[in-house]
Amino acid sequence: MSQPTLSAGIRRLEDEVGLPVVRRGRRFEGLTAEGRRVHSWALQIVADVDGLTTEIAEMRSGLAGRLRIGAVPTSLSCTSLLTTPLCRRHPLVGATVVSLSSIQIEKALHDFELDVGVTYLDSEPLTGVRTLPLYRERYVLLTPAAGPLGGATEATWHEAARLPLCLLTPDMQNRRIVDSLFTRAGVTVSAGIETNSVSTLFAHVRDGGWSSVMAHAWLHLFDVPRDLVALPLARPAAAPSMGLVWLDRDPEALLTRAMVEVAKGLNLEAVLSAPDASTRLPDHS
Repeated sequence: MSQPTLSAGIRRLEDEVGLPVVRRGRRFEGLTAEGRRVHSWALQIVADVDGLTTEIAEMRSGLAGRLRIGAVPTSLSCTSLLTTPLCRRHPLVGATVVSLSSIQIEKALHDFELDVGVTYLDSEPLTGVRTLPLYRERYVLLTPAAGPLGGATEATWHEAARLPLCLLTPDMQNRRIVDSLFTRAGVTVSAGIETNSVSTLFAHVRDGGWSSVMAHAWLHLFDVPRDLVALPLARPAAAPSMGLVWLDRDPEALLTRAMVEVAKGLNLEAVLSAPDASTRLPDHS
């Protein structure tokens, strides 16, 4: 759309609603308070039209479309346990999974940029969403077998704090949970390496002699190399709830409803605990 066409469209909208929706200067300066409200309603209207289109198509030939999923990094390893049965049940449905922080997921849901999220349910408040618990996240210390704790069967948070650590970045909810557990143990940590990618943490532990606090769900995806050990972190213990979240509105979008119904029939807790990720894994040699 050209700039003159866009400007004319905005003026027509302002004539229709009888209010200014854009703050004007020498260039675009943002929306007015009234413009933000119009924008919010417009997002809902577009989402409703999309939902209606999907429902009509479903009545004709079965459920089809693409489900948009936002997942916090520590849950990415198990999203396939959700998307695969969904696509098997509904062959015309696809899914797009993106890695986001918990704050980004909540915002994207309210902006109708996501259909569902996989995030923490009880560590920080969620507003305007419905939830379905999926599993409890447990923590292990991934550390070199030749390191100070290589011969241990478990580790404390105090012991972990004395190691060179790589952790997720502070904007990630997992990092805030981990920091709070270190604080409860009476210690503070300063990570030598910070990243928003769990696979990058894993690579640093494997290749660089670092240690990291990992969510046990990632051991479902990666085998622990024989020169590393995964030790359960105890004293204090923690098991925050990870779950599916979607907007609290009716009618629910058909793709969202289909994902929720699939998730209700799964037992991710059992899958992620077999083999138990909180035990030291055997040597693979």
